[in-house]
Amino acid sequence: MVHLLIIIAGVYVATLGFAVLINVSPKYLNDGGIVGVAGYLVYLAYYTYIGGYVGGNVLGAFTIGIFGMIAARIKKAPVIIFNIPALVPLVPGGQAYQVMKNIAMNKPRVAFGFLMQVLMIAGSLAMGFLLAELVIQLFNYSMRSMKRRRKTA
Repeated sequence: MVHLLIIIAGVYVATLGFAVLINVSPKYLNDGGIVGVAGYLVYLAYYTYIGGYVGGNVLGAFTIGIFGMIAARIKKAPVIIFNIPALVPLVPGGQAYQVMKNIAMNKPRVAFGFLMQVLMIAGSLAMGFLLAELVIQLFNYSMRSMKRRRKTA
């Protein structure tokens, strides 16, 4: 339990730190941290109980996309303010480092394996955001459609 609280605190601080680094307004920092923690917890739950970093990253990015859109609507701010810092804990920085290290050590096969991991994670993050945007657009379309039907009925 303590380990999970340390992870949550670390993800929250990392998200806040990156948000401060890119000059996000202080009134949006807490919400961005919460979005980041939510996305990482979904990733962690998937990775722990089901397995696989690709599926975990898709669901984590999907969660960040949905929660970021909700936070943006509530705070009346651009969604990118919440999504970009929240994405930092899911970025495959360790694997990218291993690619560069193994290239420098003249181990191209090992580097290629890590490069494939980086590309799969980056693609899964993009897919998660795409799915979140699709769900939000479908939800908004269905809500507008229901309002039109109520007015004509």
